[in-house]
Amino acid sequence: MQSENKFFDDLAKMVNGMAGTMAGVGREAKENFRERNREWMAGLDLVSREEFDAVKEMASKARAEADKLAKRVAKLEAAAGVKAKPAARKPATKTAAKKASAKKVAPKKAASKKPAARKKPADKK
Repeated sequence: MQSENKFFDDLAKMVNGMAGTMAGVGREAKENFRERNREWMAGLDLVSREEFDAVKEMASKARAEADKLAKRVAKLEAAAGVKAKPAARKPATKTAAKKASAKKVAPKKAASKKPAARKKPADKK
């Protein structure tokens, strides 16, 4: 059903055009946000999940191999009659490393020095 009034036809066209424009602005803003987010994330120097998992697997294999070799060395030392100190093992986490390496240190005493007196410039005549 077409309206006989031109004012309402023009108003409907204008509202329809505004809706299309606003949708385009929304899509453009969304794409702009995604691009800025990608740029920001690229600047953080993060590793991908695949790289993290690969390094994690390599570390667990290395730890298992080190444990196996430590047992083998202990067995060989026992057979040879040599008594050696057990190797200190590094903590698995950063917080454990901080706790293990934390030492109680007495606070330093502040030196009681008097500030040096300023020399006044001699008057030139």
